[in-house]
Amino acid sequence: MKITVRSSWCQKPRERASAFGSAMASSSDRETAVYVAKLAEQAERYDEMVESMKKVAKMDVELTIEERNLLSVGYKNVIGSRRASWRILSSIEQKEESRGNEQNAKRIKEYRRKVELELTNICNDIMTVVDEHLIPSCTAGESTVFYYKMKGDYYRYLAEFKAGNDRNDVADQSLKAYELATNSAETELPPTHPIRLGLALNFSVFYYEILNSPERACHLAKQAFDEAISELDTLNEESYKDSTLILQLLRDNLTLWTSDIPEDGDEGQKLDATSKVVGEGAIAK
Repeated sequence: MKITVRSSWCQKPRERASAFGSAMASSSDRETAVYVAKLAEQAERYDEMVESMKKVAKMDVELTIEERNLLSVGYKNVIGSRRASWRILSSIEQKEESRGNEQNAKRIKEYRRKVELELTNICNDIMTVVDEHLIPSCTAGESTVFYYKMKGDYYRYLAEFKAGNDRNDVADQSLKAYELATNSAETELPPTHPIRLGLALNFSVFYYEILNSPERACHLAKQAFDEAISELDTLNEESYKDSTLILQLLRDNLTLWTSDIPEDGDEGQKLDATSKVVGEGAIAK
């Protein structure tokens, strides 16, 4: 009987050396990409930071916490600057319309649409990376929560400016992603974990701003806050700063929402896990 041996170690010496060399090259490429991403962050060149971390993500390996945060911070800054631009342009556009300056309003609308296209492309880009590379490659429950939360966040950013059926579609995708993240968080992470708290914070903002459901937003935020407070004595030193910061944001939003809802449901800016300068990656590790 003829026996066929398929073990890679039965390859010819030259083939084994080639395979080993390829693995070493991949490891070196990964280290280089991470280092360049760190340099880009220090230089505040966030588009290049994103491109470097996308190279790592496309290696289809599970990212380390450091790599995951580098990717998140890069995208957060890339999308954050455009979101800020969109808000400014929308405000100016409304003022011009109220003054009857139709020609200026038209110019601003065209410029705003340019920013919206950039926002759409960035969000679609991160969705592709998450769906095709990050989620299939992750094994830890913490990473699963992190990536589904990212999906929820970036679909929410799309819902901020989309209209009609397009808005309904991205809002539905955001809801589904947040729900998947929440289901995983409740079984895999303690209530005091910064990623679980950051998820509750952003999910509650989604209910308030996108679904216009302040009651549900307050319920979700209060539940997360109360559950974390009841187990605050179990919080480890490593997560203390991040978790307590998010707890403060949850409390601030609850104060804002409960005072606004009975009056006129004012749609002032809400604090989510990307609102502070420290950024999403720093808060939700």
